Amino acid sequence: QVQLVESGGGLVQAGGSLRLSCAASAGTVMRYVMGWFRQAPGKEREFVAAIKWGGSMTAYVDSVKGRFTISSDNARNTVWLQMNGLKPEDTAVYYCAARVGGDLPRVRTSYPYWGQGTQVAVSS
Repeated sequence: QVQLVESGGGLVQAGGSLRLSCAASAGTVMRYVMGWFRQAPGKEREFVAAIKWGGSMTAYVDSVKGRFTISSDNARNTVWLQMNGLKPEDTAVYYCAARVGGDLPRVRTSYPYWGQGTQVAVSS
């Protein structure tokens, strides 16, 4: 059973930065594809970024490219999402997700394991 725990959310002004962390069960980060999704009020949960095999491959939704960076540390079983240049439209609950191997899917149903989420709010 894979366990995921997010942290690092908060309230920040537009243009600011936050770093989200996802602590995973031992051995997860190296063997799994890890993803970040977000869900704003009244909207569907959407893909943000994903990383594979401890950093060998990454993928991003176009709206965050150049602003967000996903990274991982196998030894610490942790995945981070560094978010710079935050905008009000980035406001959402951010979720960490995991799946066994494969490509870097952007569909939430491809990920069977989820954390509880962490709130990010960006004020204008």
